[in-house]
Parts: sequence; C-alpha cells; structure tokens
Amino acid sequence: MDRLTSMNVFVRAAELGSFAAAAEALRISPQMVAKHIARLESRLGTALLNRTTRRQHLTDIGSSYYERCKIVLAEAEAADAIALEMKATPSGIIRVNAPVTFGASMLAPFITEYLDNYPGTQVELTLSDRMVDPVEEGYEVILRIGELHDGPLIAYPLRPYRLIACASPEYLAQNGTPVTPACLAQHSCLVYGIWSPQSPCRWLFTKEGKTQEVRPEGRFRANDWRALLHAAIRGYGVTQGPEDVLREEINAGRLVQILPDYTCPSRPMHVLTAAGLRQTVKIRSFIKAVTETFG
Repeated sequence: MDRLTSMNVFVRAAELGSFAAAAEALRISPQMVAKHIARLESRLGTALLNRTTRRQHLTDIGSSYYERCKIVLAEAEAADAIALEMKATPSGIIRVNAPVTFGASMLAPFITEYLDNYPGTQVELTLSDRMVDPVEEGYEVILRIGELHDGPLIAYPLRPYRLIACASPEYLAQNGTPVTPACLAQHSCLVYGIWSPQSPCRWLFTKEGKTQEVRPEGRFRANDWRALLHAAIRGYGVTQGPEDVLREEINAGRLVQILPDYTCPSRPMHVLTAAGLRQTVKIRSFIKAVTETFG
C-alpha cells in the first residue's frame, strides 16, 4: 500500500467520523479503510484511532499525526500541480516593464521572437526609465539596469549593460579619428539627456586602471538615445551608447567604434519579478528566454 494513500484514507476517516463514511467518500470498501489505517498503526507502532461499535476518536498521537498528514498531503498536491503546470504550454498576458533604450532597441525584437515561439501568449510592454513597483503597478516581469536596492524582488542576473563610443565612417573621414579621450574636445558629440551647467554630461574612459573624464559638447542633445543613434549614422558626431545596440550598426558598416583600447562604464542588468508573485508557466518561460538571450 502507498503511504500517501494510507495517510489520505486516515485523514478522511478522522474528518468524517467513521470508516463507512470515509469508504463512501473514497469509493472503497470499509474493510480497505481499516487495512490502510491498520498499516499506518503497525508502521508507527501505536494506535491512531480509538474505535468502538458506536463511535471513534483520535488518540493524542493520532491527533498530532492527523495535523501533520494534512500538511504532507497538501504539499504533495502542490508538487503535483507544479509538475503539471511545467508541462503546460505558456499562455496569457505577460506585463513587462523595461528601460526605454534597451526596451525599444533590444527587448522588442526579442519579444516578437518569443511570441512566435509561444502563440498562446500576449505581451504588454511598457517602457520607462523610472523605478516601478511591480505589485502596485501590476508588472509581472521587469528589466532593470543599475544597482539593485533591497526590496521584495527575485532577481536573475543578465550580462552587464556596457557602453562604447562610435561615429560614422563619413564623420571620421571628414574630422579625423580620436586617438585619446582628450581628442573628443575637438569633436562634435551627441549628448544623451538635457543637461544643465550644474549637472553636465560626463563620458568616462578607462585604460590600464586610469580613468579619464570627458565633458562632451556638440550641437545635438536629446533625451531619447534613438534620436542620437540616427544622428550618428547620418554623420553628425560621436555618440556613446549601449554596445548591444551599436554592435549591429558596427557590423553593418554604418558606425565605427572609436577608442577601442579604452573601457567605457558598464552597469549590472537584471530581470526581476515580485517575490510574492506565483511563478506561473508563462512567467517562468519568459524569464528563462530572457536569461538565455541576454544572460
């Protein structure tokens, strides 16, 4: 006899008050109910139920054993449910939040591929560079760049978000190629963000443990990096941006990396989900695909 089955029979007998009632609920004979409980009592070496012709009641040990059996049976059911769900096909709406530049340039193409692989899913993508609360705002998956703060989140690390500097071949042919960060003072730079004199833009370049800071200047500033990318491809100056995005333009010959011997800043990147959120098959499959693509 299976021990979990015997535990289930014992729990039903204790709750329903008689072997006959348990037998009827479980669709087995009263004799089989008695055998299951006798097997448990024999294994434990103690009585679990005191039985008379008119009534039955739990012994002290039986009462404690009954409470633990309910927990064991609930855990077994939960384990079965998880296993069955993992076999299921992802379906439903996945609500995702990501930073603007990464989300539009890198995550959006990934999402269309994910939707091709899982036709039963839908993705609602919101792009924002602010810190969002997944519970309050209803996001199931969040992509975040930068250091994490303490919070009720489960974090899966991705590869760092690294920056590099680039310009178009036409711009470099006309203006020359910078050989040190200091040379950028003689170049037109495409500056991300609307900066004030009190908070100027800074580009950092590190080589052999030494970091040089550049205050880029140029005719075009924007708070959307895609606008700067377009200007860089058109030959309007030097830009510093995410390597994952720029690498495609470099491979296509539309941009050239400058100062390749120097390292630009990189920041950690994670995919997050709320700690209290139930890990459904759709969420697990999406996070798994994200980590495989950007991990």
